[in-house]
Amino acid sequence: MRALVFLLIVLAGGCAPAAAVAGPIPSEAQRHQRELVRQVHQVWGLDGPVALHAAQVHQESAWRAGVDSPVGAQGMAQFMPGTSAWMAELYPELGEAAPYSPRWALAAMTRYNRRIYNGLRPMQADSLPRCDRLAMMLSGYNGGPGWVSRDRRLAAAHGADPDRWWGEVEHHTNRAGWARRENRHYPRRIIEELEPRYLRAGWPGRPSCP
Repeated sequence: MRALVFLLIVLAGGCAPAAAVAGPIPSEAQRHQRELVRQVHQVWGLDGPVALHAAQVHQESAWRAGVDSPVGAQGMAQFMPGTSAWMAELYPELGEAAPYSPRWALAAMTRYNRRIYNGLRPMQADSLPRCDRLAMMLSGYNGGPGWVSRDRRLAAAHGADPDRWWGEVEHHTNRAGWARRENRHYPRRIIEELEPRYLRAGWPGRPSCP
């Protein structure tokens, strides 16, 4: 059941390059920049990926706090109601689930991302490259970390490198066609297109995939 909840969180070798794509940053982003920086620094440390998280919020909701998706995902971080309730249980310091509160949503997103990131372990190598690990994290946020584990095992079974997302794991999944397309597009757009916009605008962080 939880995998289905994760699956409904809404919205192709080596490291994927960060494409220099121009585009606007929503005006609402500036309003919430300080809070996002605070949350990322608190959860990830002072060198945490602020620009990446900003790009993720951009992809999820375009920084709109009151938005609902067609399938029922809510707020800036686009959590399903069941996921919001679970996050409130998992992180009681956040208080009662409040997906339409920007502060709550940003705090929950940064913690959930960190939880997924920390749960990723190398299967063959000594470590996971940061670029690939962040892409797997984003895939897990979008479709559920359980699916990332299954995709990695499937990739290994087909002779691909389960510790590399780009050009390896991203090409292996048993997801339905629509879910595969959305999930594979998700980390690419965030890392290649949106994150560079925020980095150029001076948001803290370093490129996920230099």
